[in-house]
Formats: sequence, C-alpha cells, structure tokens
Amino acid sequence: MRSCAGAMSAPGAKRPTRARPGGAAAATGPEVAAAGRSAPTATAERTPSAHAAGPALTGALASLLAPIADLAIARGVPFGTLEDLLKAAFVDAARRAQPDSAGARIVSRVATATGLTRREVTRLLAAPGTAPAARPSPATQVFTRWQADPALRDRRGAPLALPRTGPAPSFEALARSVTQDVHPRSLLDELCRLGLAAVEGDEVRQLRDRVTAVGDSERAHRFLANNVGDHLRAAVANVLGATPSHVEQAVFADELSDESMPAFRALADAQWQAVLAATVPALQALVDADAAAGRRRDRRVRIGLYTFQEAMKEGAAAAPPEAPAPRARRRAAKDR
Repeated sequence: MRSCAGAMSAPGAKRPTRARPGGAAAATGPEVAAAGRSAPTATAERTPSAHAAGPALTGALASLLAPIADLAIARGVPFGTLEDLLKAAFVDAARRAQPDSAGARIVSRVATATGLTRREVTRLLAAPGTAPAARPSPATQVFTRWQADPALRDRRGAPLALPRTGPAPSFEALARSVTQDVHPRSLLDELCRLGLAAVEGDEVRQLRDRVTAVGDSERAHRFLANNVGDHLRAAVANVLGATPSHVEQAVFADELSDESMPAFRALADAQWQAVLAATVPALQALVDADAAAGRRRDRRVRIGLYTFQEAMKEGAAAAPPEAPAPRARRRAAKDR
C-alpha cells in the first residue's frame, strides 16, 4: 500500500521522514507512516509572486472549498450568500495585511490586493465585522411565501396542501409568483431534497414549519466554525510562517477494508480519551498558575483530534490476497 504522511511539525521538533515503498520510516511499519513537512524558510517563498496561484495552491483551495460547498448545498444556502461572505473575508484579510495604510489609500490597496472594485471595498470597510445578510435561495423563498400567504392557509392557519399544477392556489402558481427564472418542477425537487416538502399523489405538502431543521442547531454550527476554523487557521499560519508555530500532525492509511472501520473508530476513541485525560488537568493547572501569578491572560488554546474515512477512488483499492495483482501493479512493483 502507499505510505502515509503527517502534516506540519511543531516548532523545533525533529521531522520524521517520508516512508519509502518497502523501506523504513518514522512509523510503525511500511503500511502506516507519519511524516512532517518543513515550512517555508526563505522570504521569497512567502512573498506573493507569479507562482502564488499555481496548481498546488489552487488545488488546495479547491479541496478546502469543496466541503463548504457541500454544507451550503445540503442546507440550501445559495452561492450569492457565500460570495458575499468571501468578499468580506477578502477585504478583512487585505486590510489586516497592511495595517499601516489609512483613509483613501487603504481602499486603493485593498482593491488592488483583492481584485474587488473600490466601491465594494469602501462599502465593506464601512461595516467591519458584520456578516452580510443571508440571501434566501429561490426554493426557500417559495417555502417562506407558502408559510406567510394567508390565501395558502386553511381555517386553522396551517399551510394548505397544494395541487402540483394549475391555477392558484397551486404549487406551480406559487413558484411562478416568486421567480420566472427557475422552473416550478426544479423548485419542487429542491424543496423535497431539503426535506421541506413532499409530493403525495397530485398534491404537495409541507413537512416542516421552518427552513432550518432541528439538526441545524446553533451549537452545532458554532462548534463547526470554532473547531474547524482553528484547525484551518493553524494550518494556514504554518504554511505562511517562516517556521511552523502550531502543532498540526496527521497519520493516514489506505487499503483498509470496511470491516476494519469499527476497530479504527475504537482506536481513535481510545486515543481521544487519553488526550482528554492528560490535557484537561494540565491546562487547568496552567490557568490556575497564571491567575495566582497575576499574569496577563490573553491567550486561548485548542487541542483536537479528528478522524476521517471514505472509500478509495475506483481502481485504487488493493485486491484480496488470494486474487492475482493486476498486471500494471506488478510492473510498478518490479520497477521499484
């Protein structure tokens, strides 16, 4: 199987080497390895250049954006909302990158750094730290109007079940009253996908009384933002810094079976319990010592552990031991 690599090492830590096929590595064996990667050391490597947006960087950004897009699509958040958030984040990052600029000069510099217009930059700089208002998607606009229109409610105030097609009151008429740019059937499919409505015979019924599901709790979203946000901030800081300032390590392995996943999860759970037992009392002791010494306490820390598993890409899985290896794989092994 392929070797595995870890991410950024801690400052001053000895970096393990990448495992070579059939060779020794800083790991438990040729199947699983943990390897570090040094951070850029030369100033030129950290200075924006013509190579700053090369295939490695754009590939990394695409990989980071993919799960964000998955979350947005799953929850019905349209592209326009993320676009607004990304613009605000770009402006904030560009402003922080040049804190000595002020007034009209900062507008020009931020516009140059981000590629946004001066008008957009001025607008976003005027409201720092405020998230743009979310833009409802056409499907959620249909759902909201269905909820709010008195003509679409029964005598008890509950939303009516609507005929799929025909004159008002019907789902088709409702959809066309919201937008002419999206076909009513597409809007209906999207509401069904989001779990907001269902088709029963020739009628469409609401399944929930709000767009946000019970599982979309504020606490869950806040944990997602804080936990993944800190991990990503640590990784980016290590990439941009002259030396890595955060511990960011990972061990990964491939060519496992589905039957091995419960054992993998049990292994991860046991390691997390060990981390929890070791770090909580130690961190509390540090907090108490800082308080007793009257030190300035303006630092926050986070130690985490995550696991991930998915099916390997088609053609990458190893054949069972009793099956002969594919000819191409035998040639590759012989070449090594």
